[in-house]
Amino acid sequence: MKNYLQFHVKKRTLLAIAGIVWIIAGINVSRVGIIAYLLMGKISIHPFLSLLVFAVFGAMFFQMSKKHLSRIRLYKERTRPFWHFFDLKSYLIMVFMMSLGIWLRSSSLVSSEFIAVFYTGLGFALILAGISFWGMYFKYPTI
Repeated sequence: MKNYLQFHVKKRTLLAIAGIVWIIAGINVSRVGIIAYLLMGKISIHPFLSLLVFAVFGAMFFQMSKKHLSRIRLYKERTRPFWHFFDLKSYLIMVFMMSLGIWLRSSSLVSSEFIAVFYTGLGFALILAGISFWGMYFKYPTI
């Protein structure tokens, strides 16, 4: 039992871990999009489309981060295992999205313009969600 408890962190720390995970994911995803942009040469309207993707996913991720904050606050225990920054549904969504993204890029079913636009917008939305979690971390009571 004692070994299990060493993996526990305060509820507030779960928000910091979530922030780190989302920022790392966002950096990796946006890096793929930026590389695709650099390989395109002529860019034209594509950055505006990335901004649209960013706005849509940014709004969605912001709502998700608020739901995670509410779920974490409702935990009765003061500490939880560090992997409880997500619930099972969120882990499954993450695995599905990563698998779909890897498959799309490797299958060549979408153009490099799509990769540039979508991945850049999605990546920066993930980074913003990570920053949002860090904001929640700093506002969360330190009791």
